[in-house]
Amino acid sequence: MKKLLFILFLTIPYIGVGQGWEKTYNLSEYDRGNSIQQTNDGGYILTGFISIMEQDIVLVKLNYLGDTLWTNSLIESHDQVGRSVKQTNDSGYIICGTREDNQGNGNIWLIKTDSIGNMIWNVTFGDTSNYSEGFSVEQTLDGGYIITGGTNVDQFPGNSDVQLIKTNENGVEQWNQTYGGIGEDIGYSVQQTNDGGYIITGVIDGFGSNQGEVCLVKTDSTGVELWNNSFGGTSVDIGYSVQQTLDGGYIITGYTWGGSNGQSDVYTIKTDNNGVEVWSNHYGGTDQDYSKSVQQTTDGGYIICGETSSFGTTSDVDVYLIKLNNLGVEQWNQRFGIGDYDEGNYVQQTSDGGYIITGRTRNSNLPPISWDIYVIKTDGNGSITSTFNIPISSNRKLKKVVDILGKETKPQTNTPFIEIYDDGSTEKKLIIEK
Repeated sequence: MKKLLFILFLTIPYIGVGQGWEKTYNLSEYDRGNSIQQTNDGGYILTGFISIMEQDIVLVKLNYLGDTLWTNSLIESHDQVGRSVKQTNDSGYIICGTREDNQGNGNIWLIKTDSIGNMIWNVTFGDTSNYSEGFSVEQTLDGGYIITGGTNVDQFPGNSDVQLIKTNENGVEQWNQTYGGIGEDIGYSVQQTNDGGYIITGVIDGFGSNQGEVCLVKTDSTGVELWNNSFGGTSVDIGYSVQQTLDGGYIITGYTWGGSNGQSDVYTIKTDNNGVEVWSNHYGGTDQDYSKSVQQTTDGGYIICGETSSFGTTSDVDVYLIKLNNLGVEQWNQRFGIGDYDEGNYVQQTSDGGYIITGRTRNSNLPPISWDIYVIKTDGNGSITSTFNIPISSNRKLKKVVDILGKETKPQTNTPFIEIYDDGSTEKKLIIEK
């Protein structure tokens, strides 16, 4: 008799959780995540606000799976909001936002905590004669902090200015600059640049009308304006996020009105190092699409997050994640949602090549209606789960042989059996006698 060995199939594909998950955090009736960063332990820190009696800043530390390690909230008798958080050189955290006083006037609020979220110090910037708001903070190369926002925001419509504040490592103001014309001007994002200066984006309305343009302001290390450029058309155009790119230029994202069918589109602009436009594109569908955050990715492209209603209805909004190549060509997009309104406010590429996003979610169909903080972790393709094959190793060793029911056995002719190897791979075989 001649025995023939047939390998019926090789490695069995395994479907499992790869790098992704999504979770919600219900801390009060009205919660929102505004900013998230991966921390040096592989977990995440996020800030935003909760609402108990008033809005209060919240700081939440998560592990790498999104499980809550601790939560700290700064509860006061007036509204506060945390809009930006970064881990600092001492493994603590710096938070920037807005704090209202007894008269209802807003001040920029800067808060420094230790590694477990306990406040070390806090300072405010502004006075009782205006309403100032803080939107973005970053630790600078000298260990201090740079903040951008707006002054006279909301209090005196048509006359706000972009504000830039530099502090030392203890939050003591070193200088304070404002930029803009006679209109409503606000800074939403700031980053220190390679030359030690700063780049700011936001909105500028030099004519005091209801229209606006994306602004890009470059300063030196002392906040003196070197140049400024604006982008957009005749409608409202806003820049929410800016980052210096590997080629020394800048990437900006926000939104523009008057896009598809007169609705809003994601608006992204790439400039050279002098702020001159290299390319700009609109992204989205036929309804309302926004973006709040952009980052250059390790492959030289860009990741953007915001929200979209273009693929449902205006009462069904999803988190919107868009991946671009280095020329601004869309490579893929993903949408996430567990409620009827899901919002993406910040995205960052993580050390494993995936992405972390924070925002908020609401489900009006499940009373009582409330908003929850929403956090999404994806793989490098924007997926929450992954399908993958276990590779076959040339050095693998046979562990055991089982029948098709999983019972350990010995190979027999004309009876299928499965060989299981120490690397997790399997082979189904059949010996036939002729």
